[in-house]
This record gives sequence, C-alpha cells and structure tokens, in this order.
Amino acid sequence: MLPSLILIINVLLVVLNCALCSFAISLLAIIKALLPHDKISLWMTTLANYIMWLWMTINAWILKFSNNVDWQVSGTEGLSKKSWYLLISNHLSWTDIVVLCCVFKDRIPMPKFFLKQQLIYVPFIGMACWALDMPFMRRYSRAYLLRHPERRGQDLATTRRSCEKFIQQPTTVVNYVEGTRFTTEKHQKSGSCYQHLLAPKSGGIAYTLAAMGEQFDGILDVTVAYPGNRQKPFRDMLMGRMDTIVVDIQHRPLNAELQGDYFEDKQFKRQFRLWLDAIWQQKDQRLQQVHRDFEQQRGK
Repeated sequence: MLPSLILIINVLLVVLNCALCSFAISLLAIIKALLPHDKISLWMTTLANYIMWLWMTINAWILKFSNNVDWQVSGTEGLSKKSWYLLISNHLSWTDIVVLCCVFKDRIPMPKFFLKQQLIYVPFIGMACWALDMPFMRRYSRAYLLRHPERRGQDLATTRRSCEKFIQQPTTVVNYVEGTRFTTEKHQKSGSCYQHLLAPKSGGIAYTLAAMGEQFDGILDVTVAYPGNRQKPFRDMLMGRMDTIVVDIQHRPLNAELQGDYFEDKQFKRQFRLWLDAIWQQKDQRLQQVHRDFEQQRGK
C-alpha cells in the first residue's frame, strides 16, 4: 500500500478514535458534575480510565497493523498496576505518547498529567481531563508572590488537595522533564550541554514530589529513541515507515534526599538539580549508545 494512502487512513482512524473517546469521557464528566457523590465520582473516574485504556489500545492496534516495528523494550520487570509511580521521560515527538501507551497500558496504573488551570476551560479536553481526575494546578510567579505574600504555598496546597483522590486508586504521574519536544533547532538555541537532550527542568518534578511524593512507590526513568526515524518519527509512524523503537526503563528509588522544600531551601534545590543532571547525563549516554549500536548494525 502506498505510504500516502496509509497516512490518510491512519490520520482518519486516529482522529476518529480521539473524537469518540473524548466525547464519551465528556459525557461521564457531565454526570460526575451533576451528581457530586463520592461513590458516583469514583465510578465515573473508573469508567473514564477504561475509555482512556480503550483509546490507548486502539492507537496500539493502528501502530501495529500499519508498521513493522522492531521493539526493543527493557526494564519492564517488577512493574505493577497496584503501585504508584512518578514517570519521567525525554520527549522527542507526539509519537512518545502512543509508544508509552503501548508499553505501559497493561503494566502500570493509568497515567495522569499535571495540567495548567486554564486548560479546564478548553471544550471537551478540559471536561475529559477533569473526569479522568487529572490535577489542575495554578502556579503563582515569583513577582506575584512578592506582591501577594499571603498567597505563598497556596498553589502547592491546592494541588495536594486535588491529589488526595489518588489515594483511592493506584496512579502514574507523567512528567516530560525537558518541558517541550526535542528538535535540532531548540537544541542549538538552548545551548544544551547534552548531545541528544534538552536541559532538564527540575521545578516540575520537585513540584510533583512536594505535592504527593509520599504516595509514590518509585520513579520510572524512561528513555525513548527512534534510531531509524530520528527526523520525523510521528509522520513516519502514520505513513507505516516506523522502523525501530527503543524504550529503556530504569527503576529509581524515592529516597529521603528527594524530599525537601525546593522553592525555599537553596541547598536542597542545588542538591536536587545535581541529582537530576546526573540522571540526564546517563540518559544522554544511553541515547548515544542506542544510535551507535543501530548504525553499526545497519552497516554490517
């Protein structure tokens, strides 16, 4: 089949899948809003999680049947759907979401993303995310807090309250540490000291750990690579050209040294950044090895 025809078919299937699933979850959100009872809310969230799992599964089928992928996945041992995880990852493409769903959808709890408060007002998306119990956070800038010191700590307290529902069900919180997708242009402009990564932003992880760190059983450090499709992995996937997908999972303990006041304690902030920089250095070396091994294998 021609790649252009595969592209059209896959785009239509992906759009239809997203539209139907988001509409169904939005209906559950309406029921949840009209009947604000704890048990009913839990049922609606459970159903919404199932629809999200269905969305993931259909995307996995689309990827499987239109691409002949060499999957190289390591580190899935010991994962449990009954545990609480903080998942951190590099970010290369929209493909990452589909790939992580394929790898983790039947291994760990349904992923949740910390979202900006403004997104709750986006039609369908905001309602669907609210029904899925994704926490909406409001961050105050340093300048704002200087003018309104009485607001200090309120953003964290609000996020903690929204995360209390995660006590009822095992949860995975996802954080793309670079804050944006990696591109050659962004890499050059940022002056990153890493060869295959943008510099990590430590504030997001620190904020997540401060809000619900005591609930996590561990950290899943995920490295994703597309060594045969480095330029346009999402386009190549939709056109049936995806070659090799590498997903490397490192299990990292949630040590006491990661618990502290990142925003007020300068010594802890420095220590936390050193910890994250060390992880990112290891990840960059891992990506270098992946690309080197791929090129050597293709050169044989």
